[in-house]
Amino acid sequence: MTTQTAPGSSPAACPLCGSSPRVRFVTDGYPVCDCLRCGHRYAGQRTRKDHVAAVYGDAYFSGGGAGYPDYLGEAELLIRHGERCARIVAPHAHGPGRVLDVGAAAGFILKGFANEGWEGVGVEPNAAMAAHGREVLGLDVRTGTLESSAIMGMFDLVSFVQVVAHFRDPLAAFRRADAMTLPGGLWLVETWDCSSMTARLLGRAWHEYSPPSVLHWWTPRLLGETLGSLGYRQLATGTPHKWLGAGHAKSLLRHKLGALPWFANALPDSLALPYPSEDLFWAVYRKE
Repeated sequence: MTTQTAPGSSPAACPLCGSSPRVRFVTDGYPVCDCLRCGHRYAGQRTRKDHVAAVYGDAYFSGGGAGYPDYLGEAELLIRHGERCARIVAPHAHGPGRVLDVGAAAGFILKGFANEGWEGVGVEPNAAMAAHGREVLGLDVRTGTLESSAIMGMFDLVSFVQVVAHFRDPLAAFRRADAMTLPGGLWLVETWDCSSMTARLLGRAWHEYSPPSVLHWWTPRLLGETLGSLGYRQLATGTPHKWLGAGHAKSLLRHKLGALPWFANALPDSLALPYPSEDLFWAVYRKE
């Protein structure tokens, strides 16, 4: 795997504060570390510059495992989720404006925002997914990473739905997004909560401990502190209403457990299942 360091090397320093970590456990050959200073939990392998291309290729969206067995098959669920995201932001926005959707994939979340009146741009490193957003949905989805993008202009809202756990360098990504956010603009973040009861009870068996596709495990407190240091004030937070295709849910269980409970095999892959969401959170922040 292109993201791993040499055997026996020490874990990477904390990507947020540069301090030394302690290794909590190892999963799939990757040390899961806690920073001894700020408490951030992250994958302790040093990532290479080709990390994004190596990990988020086409197989991530169709090969199952820690990714998706059929990402395009979840279009309807994800578009509806994008609409819900737009409604979360609405009380804090001066009407629909211009949105930048980071990690846009095939554009489904961005399409949900568009359905609620927003105009925007998506950025997605996977070329096939970005092309789907442009050619099938008619959206402006650019191929590339946030950090390397040549997107011009300023935005009223930056959407980070299920993306901050994947950044190679979170602070670099946040600073790039900040440079494109209007004064008083909003950020919407949805990500997993490693301090949740679900994560604590399951320990290393929690489905989100799946490096190298997931590199960071946030808590609401630490995310708020990190964005606060960049000039963003939290306005609201909550637990999202999330639905998963049964095929996706079964793929995640198979990846972590190696086998499925007997009853899961009977579920049609296309069946929409409500996700309990106790280990997820969303938060809205305003640029001060």
